[in-house]
Amino acid sequence: MRIAGAAKLVVVIAIFLLTFYVISQVFEIKMDANLGHIFATKPPRYKCGISKACPEKHFAFKMSSGAANVVGPKICVEDNVLMSGVKNNVGRGINIALVNGRTGELLDTKFFDMWGGDVTPLIEFLKTIQDGTIVLMATYDDGATKLNDEARKLIAELGSTSITNLGFRDNWVFCGGKGIKTKSPFEQHIKNNKDTNKYEGWPEVVEMEGCIPQKQE
Repeated sequence: MRIAGAAKLVVVIAIFLLTFYVISQVFEIKMDANLGHIFATKPPRYKCGISKACPEKHFAFKMSSGAANVVGPKICVEDNVLMSGVKNNVGRGINIALVNGRTGELLDTKFFDMWGGDVTPLIEFLKTIQDGTIVLMATYDDGATKLNDEARKLIAELGSTSITNLGFRDNWVFCGGKGIKTKSPFEQHIKNNKDTNKYEGWPEVVEMEGCIPQKQE
């Protein structure tokens, strides 16, 4: 009888310990989940959705070229979308946004049809850009057919190196400035090539982001 009683006691103790273990594990899981929920933080979002924050006295920007002849380009500066298909202010050719280099304020947006249009309005527009202006450009559909040497030279003076090679239906994004003394580091260019094009007749979209130094007084 004593042995049977001892066996029952061992069973009761084992059940108690097992129950305690199960309850403690469940409680621990719930605590971990609650603590994880409490202390979890969302990844930081930077202006225009760029990958890291810009230093002081810099303007954040992000831009993309058009996708074939379907989706227009997009230009964002300091979390403000300056040009996009949603804003309905983009078009076939070269899309240009002008920004005040000191304040980051939008000055103007224009697009120039370089397939069926005339290059003269583009040349006249480029000549009016004032020193200290940030110039952002993005192609859509075709941005090169009507370009001539004068237009290419004026864009090169803004800091572009790829403008001399920009061809039919190439995708190109560029950020430079009037009065810049060196070539701009902000430029991406993909050639139209039937063997590598992502879309039939057009290369893939090009995207670019960065931090533009604020012009000092």
